[in-house]
Amino acid sequence: MDKRLKRILPRVQKPARYTGGEYNEIIKDKADVDLRVALCFPDVYEIGMSNVGTRILYGTMNALPGLWCERVFAPWGDFRTELKQAGIPLYALESGDPLSEFDALGFSIGYEMAYTTVLDMLDLGGIPLRSEERPGLLPLVFAGGTACCNPEPMAEYFDLMVLGEGEEADNEVLELLRQAKQEGWDKPRFLRAAAEIGGIWVPSLYAPGAGGAPEPKAGAPERVTKRIVRDFERSYFPTAPIVPSTEIVHDRVNLELFRGCVRGCRFCQAGQVYRPVRSRSAARLTEQGIESLKNTGYQEITLSSLSSSDYRGLGELCDGLMDYCRPRSIGLALPSLRADNFSMDLMRRVQAVRKAGLTFAPEAGTQQLRDAINKNVTEEDLLNSCRVAFAGGWNNVKLYFMLGLPTETDEDVLGIAQIANDVLHEWREYASNKNRGVRITISTSCFIPKPHTPFQWAAMVTREEYLRKVRLLRENIKARNVVYNWHDAETSVVEGVLSRGDRRVGDVIYEVWRQGGTLEAWSDYFDYARWEKAFASFGLDPAYYTTRPRARDEAFPWDRVDMGVTKAHLWREWEKSQAAELSPDCRAGCAGCGANKLTGGVCDG
Repeated sequence: MDKRLKRILPRVQKPARYTGGEYNEIIKDKADVDLRVALCFPDVYEIGMSNVGTRILYGTMNALPGLWCERVFAPWGDFRTELKQAGIPLYALESGDPLSEFDALGFSIGYEMAYTTVLDMLDLGGIPLRSEERPGLLPLVFAGGTACCNPEPMAEYFDLMVLGEGEEADNEVLELLRQAKQEGWDKPRFLRAAAEIGGIWVPSLYAPGAGGAPEPKAGAPERVTKRIVRDFERSYFPTAPIVPSTEIVHDRVNLELFRGCVRGCRFCQAGQVYRPVRSRSAARLTEQGIESLKNTGYQEITLSSLSSSDYRGLGELCDGLMDYCRPRSIGLALPSLRADNFSMDLMRRVQAVRKAGLTFAPEAGTQQLRDAINKNVTEEDLLNSCRVAFAGGWNNVKLYFMLGLPTETDEDVLGIAQIANDVLHEWREYASNKNRGVRITISTSCFIPKPHTPFQWAAMVTREEYLRKVRLLRENIKARNVVYNWHDAETSVVEGVLSRGDRRVGDVIYEVWRQGGTLEAWSDYFDYARWEKAFASFGLDPAYYTTRPRARDEAFPWDRVDMGVTKAHLWREWEKSQAAELSPDCRAGCAGCGANKLTGGVCDG
């Protein structure tokens, strides 16, 4: 370790974020390595180390002979200041080497508010920010993650982007980079070759067109289709993940049940872009879960997916895991529960060791609006689930909603307050232990019309209208047992622009970073005035990207990206939303979204 770091670390919060040396980290001999990759997560250690995708990529990359993948996380403000004052570049945890010594830097971006942090990490590592400022082949700077499904806002900064799932595509890119390095290719030759790999978007091969939609240059693919792992049953899962040496957000084993979602909620980007559904067998998951617990010593395991209670083999899996967990007092947690398939049987399984709080997401306050967003959950479903939970001894329920959904009225907003009262009534009627009291938490966020969803044609409500809805709801939640939390409006405005933006937004991101913006996903650092000033300096109106409704034939910045679901299907769902018409989930009948083309017509829905 650098002697200067030894002096700095005692002065910062959570110094273990920056030291490495954790149990199960991968160390390789540099003499045996001919390609070095920095896996960069543009947020702090606690968030990045909780990310299952990061753990998977760390394992799959390091499985390649002659390649060493190391981790890099964004520093918190205190450590960032110390690094700059001491002249120490941002470094990887395994070797302590600065980013400038790596052949490739791969960023995992799941949230648009991380964009300025990407720029800050490059700068702290001594790497020029824009792709054109890095004319040589090395270092290659690339990105993947959900945010890349609209590649345009960050197009000038990345040499390439991986669309979809990266386990296989990343390694194909890196093997090509190894060849290019050995044979002395220049950067243009490498990027042209990389563009021929499925799922690889090379921004420099496209120019902004009408309305911000990119136009392919000579030889560039007309559209780039995302990559998926087709054989999910046999795909890699990290059963010996790194055990952090400081507490992280999800300090437990996270067992990935399946990818995709059968439900088709019209607001949900993840539910659309992760299709088609692919799952692992209960037997394999049981084996992976137990092995992960043995290799880490964790005392809790979480079954993760977009909708865990939709997993067909859930009962068998829970029983298999509990046979191991119960005698060892290891807890089993089930997030992402559906209110329409929560049962006493399921409840008994997950409370076998300890009770955790229950979370449901009705999303809207009335059935009319839930039908418009295709939530396929009734209030009776929710109340019945709460009734079962309260009778079983639970006394803590969290309910998530959105404000500003298409077709929403004040009646829909007030319906959220009524649901809170109805849930409280269920507790009073059915709770098995009223002496403990009850806590009902209502949380709302501002709806953002995301790319590749049926609501990509929708207008986002203004900041003022969102705050009016917040006040209306707050004034009508009366019970002291009900706590109301809401997401701030300003962050939602910026997220809306970044998620729907074209290449012009890249200059705004740079200006915000230049004015000190980093870790913008954290309220400690977010500064809306800084964003407003940056938009104005480039003559861009945020409303152009957010509150403006779109015509059917409007070209979007993400139209050259094929995430599997067809635009025709999304439009059909948009029209059905206006009539509050439901679509069945994938198991009740195929809606013809088109995503199963990626698996040869097969879907595990």
